Amino acid sequence: MNRKIKDIRIYKTTEWFIFCVGVFMSLFLVGAGWYFFESETEMVKTLSLAFAVHTFGGRAAGIGLCIMNGFNYFWTIGYNFYLEVLIVCFTYSISILSINNYIEFRAIKYYALRLERKAKKHKGKIEKYGWLGLFFFVMTPLPVTGPVVGSIIGSLLKFKITKNFSASFLGTLAAIVIWTLFFDYLEQHLKVIRYILAAIITIVLISYARDIKNFFSKK
Repeated sequence: MNRKIKDIRIYKTTEWFIFCVGVFMSLFLVGAGWYFFESETEMVKTLSLAFAVHTFGGRAAGIGLCIMNGFNYFWTIGYNFYLEVLIVCFTYSISILSINNYIEFRAIKYYALRLERKAKKHKGKIEKYGWLGLFFFVMTPLPVTGPVVGSIIGSLLKFKITKNFSASFLGTLAAIVIWTLFFDYLEQHLKVIRYILAAIITIVLISYARDIKNFFSKK
């Protein structure tokens, strides 16, 4: 009886609403990709690859791919920010629902608890600085810093969802702008962007190799 009541209450949570926003954003992205595939095949392939690397925490690589393939500032920043918001909508909502025992799939539970442990490591450093601490944490260009872990930290700190997401999303927007300017400079002056992108993607995959293996090994 209690399980049934809890299953019903999931639809009344803020996290469920955020999950639905993620679903809507995903459907819009897939629809746009399908619509433009025949006329802009290479563009759609580039954007799909950027999405793939974003999924594993490689926002820098996603931005670099866009710059390398001729996207201007507006489209590079806008698209990569869209991807970060979409990914956070899914990871945040599913993780919090799993941590609160609304979702009980072992693989998802494992991933959620991993995120929670990562967030707890940095919680103390951010807590005393509040919103600004979370903003700068998300903006910092390191593998474990980003809006996914940042939003979980905001939840652990009991931030209201508006305070949490404003810090997380503005922080990642600032990071995207910085990365865009950096990669554009490399593309225009040094011509080594391909090697840097390859190195970033390799580092990201190595960093997440254990998590990926453990996630798919869970039944």
